[in-house]
Amino acid sequence: MRLALAQLNPTVGDVAGNTRLVLQAIDQARRDGAEVLVAGELGLIGYPPRDLLFRAGVVEACEQAVREIARHAGDLLVIVGHPRRCPGGTRPLRNSVSVCRAGKVVAVYDKRLLPGYDVFDEDRYFDPGDQPCVVEADGVRLGLLICEDLWRAEDVRTERSYPIDPVQETAALGCDVLLSLHANPFVLGKWQRHLEQLRAAATRHKLPIVAVQQVGANDDLIFDGRSVVVAADGSIAAILPGWRSALDTIELPEKAHGVHAVGLDHVRTDPMDELWNALVLGVNDYCRKTSNDKVIIGLSGGIDSAVTACIAAAAVGPKSVLGVMMPSRHSSAASLEDAMELATNLALPRCQTVPIESTHLAVQDALAASLRGRAGGVTDENIQARLRGLLLMAFANATGAFVLAPGNKSELASGYCTIYGDMCGALAVLGDVVKTRVYALARWINAHHVDCGFAQPPIPQRSLTRPPSAELRPNQLDQDTLPPYETLDLIVERYIELEQSVPQIIDETDIEAQLVRETVSMIDRAQYKRDQAALILKVTARTFGRGRPMPIAMRWQELGGRSQESGVTGQRSGVRGEKSGITG
Repeated sequence: MRLALAQLNPTVGDVAGNTRLVLQAIDQARRDGAEVLVAGELGLIGYPPRDLLFRAGVVEACEQAVREIARHAGDLLVIVGHPRRCPGGTRPLRNSVSVCRAGKVVAVYDKRLLPGYDVFDEDRYFDPGDQPCVVEADGVRLGLLICEDLWRAEDVRTERSYPIDPVQETAALGCDVLLSLHANPFVLGKWQRHLEQLRAAATRHKLPIVAVQQVGANDDLIFDGRSVVVAADGSIAAILPGWRSALDTIELPEKAHGVHAVGLDHVRTDPMDELWNALVLGVNDYCRKTSNDKVIIGLSGGIDSAVTACIAAAAVGPKSVLGVMMPSRHSSAASLEDAMELATNLALPRCQTVPIESTHLAVQDALAASLRGRAGGVTDENIQARLRGLLLMAFANATGAFVLAPGNKSELASGYCTIYGDMCGALAVLGDVVKTRVYALARWINAHHVDCGFAQPPIPQRSLTRPPSAELRPNQLDQDTLPPYETLDLIVERYIELEQSVPQIIDETDIEAQLVRETVSMIDRAQYKRDQAALILKVTARTFGRGRPMPIAMRWQELGGRSQESGVTGQRSGVRGEKSGITG
């Protein structure tokens, strides 16, 4: 059997445009001599549709699109994902797959396992299906699955479990191949884990498995593509390219072995290469799908703004990136020089310098009488950060461009950031990347600058070696306030991404116990800031934002089992003083 895998990049809500993508894939598959075409999960509306599903007419438009695809299918068997109305359940919708041929919908399968963890909330919208589904095409029996039906939450760290196994039930019906439609968001390392799960499932059931994945980015979620065909013996028969749309027609592998097995060397990937491609795709699609082709970045000479600028230049082109330098009395000459060198290396044609000294003095004068000497310290530092945010948003209003927030996950975790200051923007490009990983990515960009599309290593060497500083007071360094980033990042990764307790972190690391407790306290108290942060591109298993809805006003802190009032303000961080943004 010749099977066409349509790895498409849908835009959420663009039912007409997404339908055109499927129709074009049908035409190409027919030219390639395919007998069956498989597209991705909810491909006609785009994943994730979220509460758009509640809007009148949206689901009906998808159902009309299915009828149009059926008319266009001809002799080709077309398998496409969409929402559909199904009254009578606890919820009126189902996450479905329609099998179309010769003007008719010959079968429908409803997703049976609906994830309700991390960024997923499908059980908010859909009623689960209750039956497996096998369809026949030219004598070959095809078992249908949708995403979680195959993964069963085994690809994530969660206590979620399901009472049924759709793979087992479908295989038991006597199918010859399993077809699974996916819209599974990218996470570093997840694709490799999925490959192993697919190989294990294929071997266990002695069936080939075809997993067709969505590609592209929708809001905070990135989809990497890399659709896979695994033969019944667990060998990898085909892999579609990552990070771009693709349509590939393959000979379905025999039950015993792969037709053209892909060597394991082909599936090994560099984590930094994955991270780079994911973030570039995330920025590109965010701009493209919101019809905006320009971005603004505050260039400080530091590593975060440098890496953000590199990602932006690769995503939308350097001509569409406006860099703005906003020096203050505390800005060093090295910072300005590094910012200018970066802009030159990236060939940014539009770079502005707007000093904040005069406006800073004006604000100080305006507050002097009212605050009576209390406008110094953190208050004054945050004034500077917010003045920069004000200027960037003014450029955004004047040009119609998006502001990209450069802050990293370590800063968002600890609260080492300023609301309405460095946190302002439409998209937090590095918001799920801890500081040590930002440095690793920066070094990787310089080492692979040609692959990234740059004529020379773009990031100045001094940006990589100078101790990081917000430069909001004389001789300020991040480590005056925070633990060393290697230590902070280890705590963040264990506490946030691995959900480890304070005692466990203390037992399994050599970090001093009091420092662990103080850092975790900072993380918990900074939740009110993160709830007001820019949209964060998700690249790890546990990302601040939609997938981690924590309370702000709470009286529990993970300090070794003790309940303690956390508060939002009024408590010091306890980690060697405070810096701009720790309390506001």
